[in-house]
Amino acid sequence: MPDILIHGFYRHTDIWYEWHQALPNQEDGQALKAILSFDALVHPDHPLRLEGKKGIELSIGTLQNGEARLLFTSAQVEYIRYWLHATGLTKELIPLPYSDCLLTKSSLQNWSPVIYKTGGELRSANKVIEKNNRRLKGTDTALAARRLAFERVRALWAEKQGVWCSLDFEAWDLDHKVLTEFGWSLARWEDGKEVEEMGHLIVKEHQYYTNQYVPEHRHRYNFGTSEIVSRKEFKTRINDLLDRISTPGPLFLVFHDNSQDVKYLRSESVQAPLANLSYLLPDSCAATMTADDPGLFVIDTAELFAALEGDSSGAQKRSLERVCRHLQIPTDYLHNAGNDARYTHLALISMASGDPLDIQREKRWPNHTQGATGPAVKFSKVEEDSEASDDEGDGGDGPYDMRTGRLREDWMQKAQEKAQLDGKPIDVEVDVKGGEGVVGVNGQVFGKPVKGSNEH
Repeated sequence: MPDILIHGFYRHTDIWYEWHQALPNQEDGQALKAILSFDALVHPDHPLRLEGKKGIELSIGTLQNGEARLLFTSAQVEYIRYWLHATGLTKELIPLPYSDCLLTKSSLQNWSPVIYKTGGELRSANKVIEKNNRRLKGTDTALAARRLAFERVRALWAEKQGVWCSLDFEAWDLDHKVLTEFGWSLARWEDGKEVEEMGHLIVKEHQYYTNQYVPEHRHRYNFGTSEIVSRKEFKTRINDLLDRISTPGPLFLVFHDNSQDVKYLRSESVQAPLANLSYLLPDSCAATMTADDPGLFVIDTAELFAALEGDSSGAQKRSLERVCRHLQIPTDYLHNAGNDARYTHLALISMASGDPLDIQREKRWPNHTQGATGPAVKFSKVEEDSEASDDEGDGGDGPYDMRTGRLREDWMQKAQEKAQLDGKPIDVEVDVKGGEGVVGVNGQVFGKPVKGSNEH
């Protein structure tokens, strides 16, 4: 498909259900319906299939009211009508959909591409989006802001411009003015290829300050060789790094829970030039390139993960260890500034390069929001703590495997044995409606629908 400017978007539901019905020629409508069918769209030979893509690329956009929609771009819609006429499948060049159906870019908070590989995925796409829309109704503005920031970061990362630099400091835990380590891990693009750089500095004068409450891992850097430098050189190296990577911009400084590290950057020990530091992300990387100031922006992986797991309270941010655990990023020797910077960087990439937020959450943790009134993920004790036992409850011994969302094959036998040991009868019921049901045990509902018949 040739490059066509995107003037706006059309809802998938409008294009699939309504467009063909509005055509004056029934035969043209049948041809349009056929080319837009779910199985046709994902076929490798479909005219909208982009080279190198392993499926059909549509878009998911967020309306101004926070609801999401599956979208065709106006470029795709225009191309389909021209292709159908050029191949002789329609007698006339069919008209575009009614202009009121067009969503301009100002109608959306954000939008991003999403790939569907099979007809089954595409068939269920609108149902999944609608389910998430219902869950989000009534959620507070804090979660809405986090979700918007998450999608903005995804869109910015996809541009492959600027420098994304994760930073971390370690300080003596008895006096946080005494900085002991600094670590960084960054990515930039040269001729479209991603280039990485990372490092770890230890302050020579402070290397023998021993922590009392935080693990001491300053000499256990996993990603290279640590450099021991004087306090003066420590300050110079950090400022030189920021100066070197700030142009051409934009420069995204990535932290895990940014407040303390930003204080360290502003401290007398570093005195980094942060006059133009912004917590508001730009609309695009390209827009910052035309500004006099290329831009210096803060991104917080703790906030991104809170959006991903559907946390609106923000009462207690997830530790880097917990975030990496849930993102399946192996960690070792945390509280080393170089390691923490690298793991923060890997967490950023994992989230920023993934699917749109709601799809990403369901793929990572299937069925973990069952029974919830909002989109919040519920992790089991085993998932939260690798040393926890499956017998500790909180989903560990429930009917569904909290890691996969599948019904445990041995759950019925274990539940019966446990009931017998407790001297209590066990009442198991599967309430089935339309081929899908809900497991109930002694009055407790485990919300994952299961396929079955009307047997109890």
